[in-house]
Amino acid sequence: MFQSRRVRALAIAVAGLVLLILLGVAMFPFGRFRGEIENTLSRSFNSPARIASIHREQVFSFSPVVDLTDVRVAQPGWVGKGMLATIRHLRVRVHPLSFLVGDFHAELVSAQGVRLDLVRNAQGRENWSDQSSGGGLADMAGVAVRDAVIRYRDAKQKRQFLIAVAIDPDKGLLAEGQGQVNGADVHVSARGGAMRSGQRWPFDARMTGELLNLHAHGSMAGPLKIDDMRFHMRARADNLKRVDRVIEAGLFGTQPVDLNADVERQPDRWIVEKLTGKIGNSPLSGKVTARKVSGRTELDGDVHFTRLNFDDLASDAGLAKAQALKQANGAKLVPDTRVNMTKMGKTDGRIAFDVDRLVSSDGSSALTSIRGVLSLDHRILTVEPLHIGLKHGDITGKVVVDQRGGPPKPKVTLNLYLTNGTITELAGGEAKDVDGSVQARIRLTGTGSTIREAVGNADGSIGAVARSGSMPTKIAALIGFDIGKKILTGDDDRSALRCAAVRLKMHNGLGTVDPLVIDTGISQSRGSGAVRFPTEQINVRLAGAPKDKGVLRVPGLVQFNGTIRNPQIVVPHKTKSFGNILKAVGKAIFGSDDPYASDADCAALSRLAIGRD
Repeated sequence: MFQSRRVRALAIAVAGLVLLILLGVAMFPFGRFRGEIENTLSRSFNSPARIASIHREQVFSFSPVVDLTDVRVAQPGWVGKGMLATIRHLRVRVHPLSFLVGDFHAELVSAQGVRLDLVRNAQGRENWSDQSSGGGLADMAGVAVRDAVIRYRDAKQKRQFLIAVAIDPDKGLLAEGQGQVNGADVHVSARGGAMRSGQRWPFDARMTGELLNLHAHGSMAGPLKIDDMRFHMRARADNLKRVDRVIEAGLFGTQPVDLNADVERQPDRWIVEKLTGKIGNSPLSGKVTARKVSGRTELDGDVHFTRLNFDDLASDAGLAKAQALKQANGAKLVPDTRVNMTKMGKTDGRIAFDVDRLVSSDGSSALTSIRGVLSLDHRILTVEPLHIGLKHGDITGKVVVDQRGGPPKPKVTLNLYLTNGTITELAGGEAKDVDGSVQARIRLTGTGSTIREAVGNADGSIGAVARSGSMPTKIAALIGFDIGKKILTGDDDRSALRCAAVRLKMHNGLGTVDPLVIDTGISQSRGSGAVRFPTEQINVRLAGAPKDKGVLRVPGLVQFNGTIRNPQIVVPHKTKSFGNILKAVGKAIFGSDDPYASDADCAALSRLAIGRD
């Protein structure tokens, strides 16, 4: 009996304690804890916070509405003087029971006289980021906001806005203001439906200006539920980079753009479908999904150009810079494509690309199409398969860019094959008199932020073989040092190019010739020397012999200078001197024991240069 009384008494005591706790929660005196609430706000924003008064509207409630007046949060020290936020009157519905389980939950009811001054510096630091572990405003249904002005300044993306905002529970959201995006003036407006829960919330947002026009219209899962929305977007701008100043997708400078897409956002992903439009005069279509996985962004997409001019993928400033470099350094065979992935440390994924037809502004490009798959995994970018179509021939192979560990410049590995190319195309159309079918192989590894820079530091080999071609007989005679045939041959006469083979053994960007053989129907030359990258400067000497005994043969060397795209043949003064010519005449009259060239083993040279016949 005594034991049962003790149990009953204990149960009554516990029940009473629970009741007292519940009563305390239901009648929680928020006003008495104004100092603690101010301190919490101060810690959250790392700046002083003050609240003139706090009181609850209902004396007894488990979800009371709390009134706060004259809420003021100063700017953090790194921003400077001024206020981050001032709110004349704020009403918030709180749930005291959430304190007991460590998950504070509050809902905005109304706000009046709101002034926000939001700042992000050039390093990306934000003055509004709440570093606390609490929850926040969970539901905007039924919210009312009057007399609100938001000032936003972003040094990182070079944008600023001043926007007035009003929200009525029945009439919906209205926002209007002005701003600049990278120096371009824009007008900003947004409309939203009634602030009701349990139904999708329609919205329409626009940013209009002379250089930038964005329009998004669609719906969210609820009022301002920006992590769950579907909308159609159109973007028109003088430059894709200006669009990126708004959407922050890591895009680059281009010619003017006009793009459309259907967009869906879920808490862990962005889905872009039915992407269509133009960059410059290059039409494109595609789709991409970006997912957040363990703190990383994972991409999966496809991009298709029916026609692409690479100049469209550069801004006017970029094109001017490239043209200045070309004028200063001359045309180059190796492209200056940027491959540095310093800003992509947390991005992985796969993007397939397909270009039906490549065009160039001056019509000089030998490239006709390109397709492949980009795979990115923890700063290792692999392009495989890769197929580049030429007017004559194809380039296939694999490219790997490795920037693991975050070095300032990546390691670039090129393993490429050229089949059925032509000498004319490789020379950029400057060697129209000499032609032949070309096979080539590139196996290089070097460090650099661009392909050109990486080749300029690379080790490995570059090999090429030309066969079944022809050249002017005057040139064939010259490389065989047959001055008689060069003088007597007509300008239109041609000789066979049986084969020409070269392999450059690359070390730190210096390609040493090993071997170089040019074998024609009437002569043969063998060379020594080197080609320096990235300048592509040639320093090669040719010593040759004719295959025909009935010639006027001059001893000496021919020097190849210039660049790969603009080679120059220099005959040393000693070789073409009057004395040397007299020697040739004497040998022609009295005979000579100088050896004559025979046909080269072209298959063996091909195996040596590129590893195949």
